[in-house]
Amino acid sequence: MRYQDLSYWLSSVDGPLTPRPGLPGDTDADVVIVGAGYTGLWTAYYLAAADPTLRIVVLEKEIAGYGASGRNGGWCSALFPTSLPALARRHGRDRALAMQRAMHETVREVGRVVAAEGIDCDWTAGGTVVLARTDVQLGRARSAVAEAREHGLDAADLVLLDAAEAAARCYADGVRGGTYTPHCAAVHPAKLVRGLAAAVERRGVRVFERTPVTALRPGAAVTPAGVVRAPVVVRATEGFTPALPGQRRAVAPVYSLMVATAPLPEATWAEIGLAERETFSDYRHVIIYGQRTADGRLAFGGRGAPYHYGSRVRPDFDREPRVFAALRRVLGELFPALGPDVPVTHTWGGPLGVARDWAASVGLDRSTGLAWAGGYVGDGVGTSNLAGRTLADLIRGEQTDLTILPWVNHRSPKWEPEPLRWLAVNAGLKVMFSADEAESRKNRPSRRAQAFTHLLGH
Repeated sequence: MRYQDLSYWLSSVDGPLTPRPGLPGDTDADVVIVGAGYTGLWTAYYLAAADPTLRIVVLEKEIAGYGASGRNGGWCSALFPTSLPALARRHGRDRALAMQRAMHETVREVGRVVAAEGIDCDWTAGGTVVLARTDVQLGRARSAVAEAREHGLDAADLVLLDAAEAAARCYADGVRGGTYTPHCAAVHPAKLVRGLAAAVERRGVRVFERTPVTALRPGAAVTPAGVVRAPVVVRATEGFTPALPGQRRAVAPVYSLMVATAPLPEATWAEIGLAERETFSDYRHVIIYGQRTADGRLAFGGRGAPYHYGSRVRPDFDREPRVFAALRRVLGELFPALGPDVPVTHTWGGPLGVARDWAASVGLDRSTGLAWAGGYVGDGVGTSNLAGRTLADLIRGEQTDLTILPWVNHRSPKWEPEPLRWLAVNAGLKVMFSADEAESRKNRPSRRAQAFTHLLGH
C-alpha cells in the first residue's frame, strides 16, 4: 500500500510515510490507546504532559493519520455534531453554552499546541464563511444567527452577512448573504497528525504501527503480535470501530469524498476570494466544505457517497467516480472562474463515524477501565482535541470543567441491525438530496439540480 495515495494531504507531507515498528510482543502499560489518529494522539499527548511517569502505548493498524485524520477537509472548527438548540433541550441552556464555549476554546488550544510543538501544518485562523445562495438558504442563515443569540452567543461568535459582505470573503456565484464565524482555522490535516505523533513520542509515548487490534476487553488490547495489558483501554477508532468485535452497531461509517485542484494563479484567486484562507460551505442540506490550501489549491469535499451494507469499510469505497465528477461540477458552479479547464489533480475519500443519535461522546467506564471517544460526524479535527483533554482528566481521576460537559459519558443507542441500517442511512441521504434538488430547481438553472443528483452517486 502506498499511503501517499490515500489523500492529497498524505501525498504532500514532509518526509516518507515509513511505518514505525510494530508491537514486539506482550507488553504492560498504564494506558493503551487503540488508534493513532487525532483522538488517540491527543489523549496520549495530554496524559503524558500531565504525568510523564505514565506508561502509554498507542496501537495503530496502519500508520498515524491513516484514517480520517489524514484525509479530512482541514477545518479545525468549533462545530459540534449536536446543535446548540438540541443540546439546550436535552441539558439546559447553561450546559449547552458551556459545551459550545469549550469548542471555541478548543480551536485556540490546538493553535497553541501547534505553535508550542513547532508543528508546521499550515495553520491559518481565518474563520468560516457559510454562504446563502437561495432565498431558502438565506432564511437558514438568519435562523442560525437568531438561534445563536437566543442561546448566549454574540456577534463575536457568529454574524449575519449581506450579499456584499459574503462576496467580499468568498465570491461564489449567486451569493445572497451568509454567516461568518472566527472560530475555525484552515489546517493541513496530515501534517498536523504526523506532527502530533512525533510530539507524543518526544514525551515518551510508545507508538506501534502496522499492529491491528483484534479485540478489546477490560485490562487488555489483543493483537496478532501480542497482548498489551493495561488498567485503562481507550478506543479511538471512529469510522473503523465497526470492525472490532461487539462494535458493529456502535457507529455507522459514512463516506465523505474530496477533490483538490492544481494550484491556482493569483488572478483566479482574486475572483474567488478567501484571502484570509477562510474555510467555506453553504446552507444546503447535504454538507459541502472547502478551503484554500497554503500552496494555492482548492480542496473541496462533500457527503453523499452511499453507506455500504453491514458497515463495511474497504479501500475501494474511498473512490466513487460519479461523486468526484459531481464535486468538480458543483465546484465549477460555485466558482465560474475555475471554468472547465482547471484540472483536478487529487481525488480521495474515507469513512467518518456517525452515532445513531448524531451525538459525539467521550467517556470512561470506571468499573471496566474501558474508555472511548468519537461519533464526530465529520467535525473531529477540533472535537478530538477536546476529547483528548477530557479523557486525560477522566483517566487521571480529575474533576474539571471538561469532565462535566454534557457529552461526557453519553451513551448513544445502537444502530438498527441490517437491512434496516442500510435502508435508513441511504434513505436519509436521498431525502436531503431531494430537498436540495427542489430548492435548486426553484432558484437555479436545472443543470445544478442534475449535479446534486449525481453527487448522490445514483
